Amino acid sequence: MNIKKLILLLLHAFVGWLLCAATMGIGMALTTVEMALVIHAVAAPIFFAAISIVYYSKFNYTGPLATATIFVGFVMVVDFFVVGLLINRSLVMFASLLGTWIPFALIFTSTLLIGLLNKKQRKAFIAQ
Repeated sequence: MNIKKLILLLLHAFVGWLLCAATMGIGMALTTVEMALVIHAVAAPIFFAAISIVYYSKFNYTGPLATATIFVGFVMVVDFFVVGLLINRSLVMFASLLGTWIPFALIFTSTLLIGLLNKKQRKAFIAQ
């Protein structure tokens, strides 16, 4: 993979992370932290499924497992450095299943499933 392809892939992950960050920011301003976390846990896989559909339909440089790993890895790294260390000045968020680990798992799963569906559809289309 060349640098242009990697940048496009990471840009998709960044958009997903921004949508998640906005969800948490708005949620925490309008409701309780607990409710914001629940909304985020529901919204995160939806955001990444939509982003995955765009990525696979326009670019598709990486397979489903690689894409899911890169997307969730990007979110984890940015959450660690930006949210944990810079904004919160604490890594306590990583002790929360609902706050981090469930959304991470759901982001990975939704991205992987969209990738597998896309791969299956492409094979069926080619077979026709």
